[in-house]
Amino acid sequence: MYNSPSPLEVQVLTRRFRLPNSHSIETYLQNDGYKAVEKALGMSQEDIINEVKASGLRGRGGAGFPTGMKWGFVPRTSPKPKYIMVNGDESEPGTCKDRLLMQYDPHQLIEGIIIAGQAVGAEQGYIYIRGEFRYLIEHMDRAIAEAYQRGFLGANIFGSGKTFHLATHSGAGAYECGEESALLESFEGKRGNPRIRPPFPAVAGAYQCPTILNNVETYCAVPSIILNGAAHFAGLGSPKNGGTRLFCLSGHVNKPGVYELPMGFNLMRMINEVGGGVRGGKKLKAVIPGGSSCPVLKADECDLAMDFDSVAAAKSMLGSGGVVVMDEDTCMVKAALRIMRFYAHESCGWCIPCREGTTWLRKLLQRFHDGMGTKSDIVLIGDLSKNMLGRTFCPLGDAAAMPTIAFVEKFRDEFEAHLDGKPCPYEKSSKLVAA
Repeated sequence: MYNSPSPLEVQVLTRRFRLPNSHSIETYLQNDGYKAVEKALGMSQEDIINEVKASGLRGRGGAGFPTGMKWGFVPRTSPKPKYIMVNGDESEPGTCKDRLLMQYDPHQLIEGIIIAGQAVGAEQGYIYIRGEFRYLIEHMDRAIAEAYQRGFLGANIFGSGKTFHLATHSGAGAYECGEESALLESFEGKRGNPRIRPPFPAVAGAYQCPTILNNVETYCAVPSIILNGAAHFAGLGSPKNGGTRLFCLSGHVNKPGVYELPMGFNLMRMINEVGGGVRGGKKLKAVIPGGSSCPVLKADECDLAMDFDSVAAAKSMLGSGGVVVMDEDTCMVKAALRIMRFYAHESCGWCIPCREGTTWLRKLLQRFHDGMGTKSDIVLIGDLSKNMLGRTFCPLGDAAAMPTIAFVEKFRDEFEAHLDGKPCPYEKSSKLVAA
């Protein structure tokens, strides 16, 4: 359930969430719905792409690549059909925002997709939705049917003489299929393994045709950009990081939830003013700033702007916006182990460094947490992680390695506290308190 908005929120993507029947086309039309696509139909492809470029919109799926630039890579003269693909897989632990956009305002997503289609000359779009989100697939199908009934999808959309079709496609619950090339393989009915690149999807994507692939939140930002202008959207955020972002604030905070905040919003303000501070009055120990694949930040590193460039300068990533807060009683060894269990389970097995490396790291971290590790294992964990970096077809190996390296380097004292037959000191103390 979407929380009541914080006074600090800037509502762009979520401004219709609290309206009655916000998911319906009637509510959407009463609140500026489909005005942006009508405006876009009167613009050239170049003008639409330039507007998105000027807005500073960067991909909200994790990488933060400039959206307008990505759209500009689609070859204009290709004789092949072009496709718009939506990544609605949302598999990153700590992230729970795209599902809200599909649930509460599905027509905003549909409008953004149609505009993307006009920008590159595509006549077909697909929304790839995580298999466990069965209710959202049905939700989006109803919204798509409403758009067809109004003539907003199909042949001669909005009486323009142009065609655009849209359909949903179900995934099967694989984290790997959140990676764009593995998603395309899965979409085509094959095993969800990553592709070797280049070529990139903009040149050879779905069915080896030019394809634009962005995540749900990215497309949802497009109608506001076209309707209100690039300058307005860019002004909401920080330099080179335009607009707002849905941050999924979870962990040891008093008010966890999904909040729409300007890009560049300070992380400590997010924790203390938006999230109500660390739960139980305890001290802040660490924060994962953008989902489980992002290197952890220590408490003294958290006074920073939450945009792609500032977080990168702090040697982490903004990622998918999943902000996980950990208090002073959190065991960093156990946190690393929990993350590695996930990646070892979700590795597709295509690349040996990832398939074997994640399993070995899981076993090493488990041994450490159980008090059976050795001092040389600390070095081995770091070496194993570094040997995975950059040696896999897709970033899953990096996603597993980077947080592990950060945990070991920044909290080495906790790893050493687990040595020589010592059980987890944090779990031991919690049991004593409970007794």
